[in-house]
Amino acid sequence: MTDQPRSPVRFRWRRTVALIVVALAAAGVLYGIGPFERNAGDAACRPAAAKAAALAPLARGEVAALQVAERSEKLPLLTFKDAGGVAKSLADWHGRTVLLNLWATWCVPCRKEMPALAGLEKKLGGDRFEVVAVNIDTRDLDKPQAWLREVGVSGLNYYADPSAKVFQDLKVIGKALGMPTTLLVDPAGCELGTMAGPAEWDSEDAVKLVTAAVD
Repeated sequence: MTDQPRSPVRFRWRRTVALIVVALAAAGVLYGIGPFERNAGDAACRPAAAKAAALAPLARGEVAALQVAERSEKLPLLTFKDAGGVAKSLADWHGRTVLLNLWATWCVPCRKEMPALAGLEKKLGGDRFEVVAVNIDTRDLDKPQAWLREVGVSGLNYYADPSAKVFQDLKVIGKALGMPTTLLVDPAGCELGTMAGPAEWDSEDAVKLVTAAVD
């Protein structure tokens, strides 16, 4: 029996499939998306990934909703202003652990958790840690500070972004879905965890979590 000639169509189809397989394999090598691994992220954030894994057992009780970071990723350059109108960015806190909170006076859960954020700052704030609460009200820019005074929330440095761009920048990378949004950030600017919604940040559970993040 003689061999049958190959069908040109079948040969081209097999060649195309082979090229696709090779391309996918190359992508797996380049991006680390093989069946047993995925992109490791920013190399500078590898210590943050290890820290986040250690924090996972502490995300319980009053802070059980914290989504501990599974990948090592550096946060974008988030910019806002301080009470004097001086431009600030997350990079200004390099070397310190930060609890970055986005809030607004029109957000009822935000208003409810502000005393707890101030309480956490009073307990742990210092050279190694700060609660950075950024107001994103876009109207009546005097209202947020007036409201804080009226309800007696003190001890927090005031930061604001009337353009709300800081929220949009986090939304683009899937870190801000609503208000309030809170991120625990390591001294290199890498995400340790994200909280969607309010929490009792001055509770025993929260203090243990943040203390472990700082240490």
